[in-house]
This record gives sequence, structure tokens and C-alpha cells, in this order.
Amino acid sequence: MIPSFTISERSQHYLGLEAQYGAHNYHPLPVVLERGEGVFLWDVDGKRYYDFLSGYSAVNQGHCHPRIIASLIEQAKRLTLTSRAFYNNLLGEYEQFITGYFGYDKVLPMNTGVEAVETALKLCRHWAYLVKGVPENAAKIIVCSNNFHGRTLNVISFSTDPTARKNFGPYMAGYEVIPYNNLTALEQALQDKNVAGFLVEPIQGEAGVVVPDEGYLSKAYQYCKDANVLFIADEIQTGLARTGKMLACDHENVRPDILILGKALSGGTLPISAVLADDEIMLTIKPGEHGSTYGGNPLACKVAITSLQVLKDEKMAENAVAMGQLLRDGITAIQSPYLSIVRGKGLLNAIVIKHTDPEAAWDLCLTLKENGLLAKPTHGDKIRFAPPLTITAAQVNDCVAIIQKSLEQAFS
Repeated sequence: MIPSFTISERSQHYLGLEAQYGAHNYHPLPVVLERGEGVFLWDVDGKRYYDFLSGYSAVNQGHCHPRIIASLIEQAKRLTLTSRAFYNNLLGEYEQFITGYFGYDKVLPMNTGVEAVETALKLCRHWAYLVKGVPENAAKIIVCSNNFHGRTLNVISFSTDPTARKNFGPYMAGYEVIPYNNLTALEQALQDKNVAGFLVEPIQGEAGVVVPDEGYLSKAYQYCKDANVLFIADEIQTGLARTGKMLACDHENVRPDILILGKALSGGTLPISAVLADDEIMLTIKPGEHGSTYGGNPLACKVAITSLQVLKDEKMAENAVAMGQLLRDGITAIQSPYLSIVRGKGLLNAIVIKHTDPEAAWDLCLTLKENGLLAKPTHGDKIRFAPPLTITAAQVNDCVAIIQKSLEQAFS
């Protein structure tokens, strides 16, 4: 049974404003936040919470990281936007930095994650026609069931989530959906000579942190190589130290042909995304064929350099390995009858709730909130646990205690 709680008058004011004037395209937990620092958030009434969502992994470096904020403020005082009609003094510096950081020839800077996905898909098709020699309008891209790559009309055309898809058609052609973590299905789909690319999440985050079998990524990559098909990794949520490596693909020494990044590129300060590839792929795009007013703006360039440097300087990937293991071990040791699965890699983790009530995961999140920890259900019975990568062992142990207490309260 969920402990009863009341929403303060101040919080209710803000909830009411959103309900009256905002589109109802989200279903947030009833908490109104106004400040963040490190692994913590505070609501408008001054109550402190552990953040176990991290802005869907956009805040890997922790809330309001001082070095990132300092770069943001410094650059915001000088120059924020020129558009790509002109050169600016930071874009080239950022391009040199990020391509060296990840080992690619070129980068195409964008803003939101789904813009980067769209960019990668366009780039893949362009390469297919200009380099591989696929007949015009025949290129096909393979994707996985239960994927989440965003919610544009093109991306939902290959979604298998009825909520994201229903009543938004007609849908774009050119995609084949195969089961995730199924090499046989991939091998069969690659028999089509018009296949241009394989778009995959190294770990499916929105689906509930579904970790594929060991060897899946490396074998899938090799299958793509053998078929002259581009391996496209969506590392928007799994990348940037979240899983214990700089990229989740690094766990299997896979170097994607096209790498998609976003979220923590800015440390949670503004939308920054990027698509990386080598010259043979990237230089198929010519002036006028793709672009973005804000993509590669000076403010984003300065912030992204600092955000990436912080990840390495503070050894956040290494901390994600140790703290992720501590978190999974701690939750497993609770031995609650309502926990059917605890899974993840690094600090991208999830639990699956075992209960007859379809709202059980939501109810548990409400209880967690009351006890000072913020998390959100995904796909009904799953809850992601993904705190900032700055979390300490003492804080992880404190959070495990909160989770145990909340499980006892929610289902007693």
C-alpha cells in the first residue's frame, strides 16, 4: 500500500500551470524541481532527492557541474550563434577535439538526439546510392523491435511501440524490423543487396535496459562488414561513460561506421548531438543537402569540449563500473518477491517488478519519491535506475536502503 501524501500548495500551482497551458504529451511524477547539484535535486518546497534518471542519461556528469557551467557562462557572454552561413572560432576546434576523442575523420554537429538519428539515416541512404550503388529509392535500413530512436514521423515509421506510432501514419518506407539480439534474423535480412545500414542500440534503454548477449554486437558488426552494410550505433543514451566504457560498443571493441551521440554531450545544459563517420561516408553530403541553424553553434561547441573532458578527467567510466556493480549487488541482496529481474551494465540499470497490479511500478516510483529517490517506469513493469556517474559508494548504499524501504512500503 502506498503511503498517503499530499502535494503542497506551491507545487500544485506549478502542476496546474502545466496542465492548463502545456500539451499533455508527458506523464511526469508529481514533483516540481527547482535546483540540482551533483546527484541531487531539490523541489520547490526544499526537499532533496537522489536523481536516478539523470535526464535519461543527459546528466552523466552530475547536475550543474561547475566546470561545464563555467564554460557555458563564459561563452554565453561572448558569442552564442552565428549559423553555418559563417565560420566561427570554436567549431573547428570542437570538430578536431571530438573526432580525435572518438577516432573518426569527420563529425556533423546537430542539436537533439532524434535530429542526430535522422542525420545518420540520411547519411546512410546517401552513401548507399553514391558509394554502394543501390538503385535509386531502393535503399533499406534494418532496425530492431522495441527500439527507441526518437519520435519524429520518420523514426516512428519503424517503431514497434503502439503508443508512439498509432494514428500518426502514413509511415515512411525503407525499413525492415527484426528481433533485437537475434543474429540469425540479422544474417537473413542482410541477404537483401539493397540493405544500406543496420541501426541498433547497444543496450535498449527505453525498452527497459535490455542487455544483448555477449558477442552480439561484435558478430552483428562483422555480418554488416561482410555484406557491405553500415553498422550504425545509437549511443545517445548508452554512450559517454554511462555503461562503464566511453561507448557501450567499446565493451566488444566495435567501432561503428556511423556513431550517434547526444544527451551528456552537454552535461544536461542545452541540446547538443553529433554524428561521426569517416570520409568515405561523411563526404557524400554536399552543401545544401543537410544542415541546422543551431548545429555547431559556438556555445554548444565550447560546452561539449568541456563536457567530454570532464568525463575523462574525473574517470567517470571507471566509477560507473564500480558503482553499477555495487548497486546491482545491493538491489539483488534485497531478495524482494516483487523483484523479478535486476539487470544492467555500468550505471545503466533497471528492475522488473513482479506484481498483479499493472500500476505497481508507477506506485513504487511514487513511494520512492516520498522516500527521497526519483525514478520513472518504462513500459509498465520496468524502472530504470541510472544516477549521475559522480555517485559515491556511500550514496549508492543509501539509495539501496531507500529502494528496500520503498518496496516494503509499496507492497505491504
